[in-house]
This record gives sequence, C-alpha cells and structure tokens, in this order.
Amino acid sequence: MAERTVLQPDDVSRALMRISHQILEVNQGADDLVVLGIPTRGVPLAGRIARNIAQIAGLEGHDLDPEAFVGALDITMYRDDLRRRPLTQSHPTEVPLSGIDGKVVVLVDDVLFSGRTIRAALDACRDLGRPRAVQLAVLVDRGHRELPIRADFVGKNLPSARSERIDVLLSEIDGGDDRVIIRDGEEA
Repeated sequence: MAERTVLQPDDVSRALMRISHQILEVNQGADDLVVLGIPTRGVPLAGRIARNIAQIAGLEGHDLDPEAFVGALDITMYRDDLRRRPLTQSHPTEVPLSGIDGKVVVLVDDVLFSGRTIRAALDACRDLGRPRAVQLAVLVDRGHRELPIRADFVGKNLPSARSERIDVLLSEIDGGDDRVIIRDGEEA
C-alpha cells in the first residue's frame, strides 16, 4: 500500500495555531468559549487548541486555565452506523464545570469526511445543554460530504479520492512525530 506524508509536525503545529487565532478573532476573545474534542484524535487536538488560545489571549496564570474550557464529547451512542458496526470502545464525556448552556462550543475533530461524525456530535451536544452557538474546527477537510455540514476552521483542505484514507498521527496517541498521511487503496 502506497502512502505519502502531506503534513509534517511543523505543519500540524502551524495549522493548529492558525485555527486558534481564528477562533479568538471570530469570537472576539475567549469569553464563554468551550472547546470539546471528539474522540479519539479530536481530544488531544482540542487540548492543544485550548492551550494555544490561553497563550494567545494571555490567559495562562490568570482566572481562566485552559483546562477550564476544554473537554471531550463521546458520540458513540449517537452514531447512525451502530447497527452495521460493532460497538467500539466508549470514551467518557468530560465537559467543563461551567457546562455549555449559553456558551460558544467549538467541536474539534481530526478529519472531516462525510459529516456523519459531526452530526452525531451535534446530537450529543444537544443532550448536554443549549449552547449559544456551535462551531467546528478540523485539522483536515477531505471533502465527500454526505450531510450539509462544513467546518468553520480548517487546518488544511486535502481533496482526496474515496478510495484513499487520511490518517492523522499524533504523539499523544500514536507516539512519534505528528503527521498526516494519505494511504492509497483503502476505503475510508
């Protein structure tokens, strides 16, 4: 199977920093912001974005700790393919103590493909409360949407064939260096 690296560690870092700046600009700061990662790789990406936001906005060491506005959103039971795929490991939902009511929730995922994962995340989010707004940040948008969903913040647009697979490798989960690779010949 052929594979090629399309984002190196520095590219991943720059993309996440750019996304962090855009989130702050669009929301005019970090007030009432909650960053929720979608397991598996969205969770460490959300943590990195939250740390970037805290650093950019000068929040480190002040009232707002980045850990106070970052969390994880388990979507396992909201997926529309549970009948076709066996139930995989469930991840705990961890929402900041302040909750999401009236907040701007930024959902974070590694790759946006069909949009079905994000639809499940929106359903899961709805069960947690009523945010003022929901935004989507993804490291990679590969196209091929099956639902009318688009990301507000994108690290890299990587048009791809349906037969290709885009894998995001992160040091927190996969060990080694961060990178994004495209593998040929595998249905994603």
